[in-house]
Amino acid sequence: PRMLGFQAAGAAPIVRGEVVPEPQTVATAIRIGNPASWEKAVNALEESEGKIDVVTDEEILSAYQKVARSEGLFVEPASAAAIAGVIKLAEDKFFPPAAKVVCIMTGHGLKDPDTTLKTCKLQPRVVSAQESAVLAILKELNVL
Repeated sequence: PRMLGFQAAGAAPIVRGEVVPEPQTVATAIRIGNPASWEKAVNALEESEGKIDVVTDEEILSAYQKVARSEGLFVEPASAAAIAGVIKLAEDKFFPPAAKVVCIMTGHGLKDPDTTLKTCKLQPRVVSAQESAVLAILKELNVL
């Protein structure tokens, strides 16, 4: 398999080839300006003839929302960076037509609830810990 990696544009030391003193990105888990495993990442990419690229915060947030809407997955922005990168490469026709692409997303959305609150159109609602109350809200929102 070819290893692909994606760094946020504001925190992309491997892509830039230099330490980023003040990394900035909405994807807090990958807001790293000098990765401890830099050499290992580069070796994995070279050995697999892979690629590392950047994705913008806008691309990350778009993928974050898309994977929630289309797949029902609640991931953190750092995990959405992988999806954003795959979408970007697919749009650039990087993958052969019959290619199988696996995207590993390990970060749950509850690791970074602030991003959800900032990007979600719904406001959080407090619901009692009763099954009937939860079901009522889900029905009201046309989820059930």
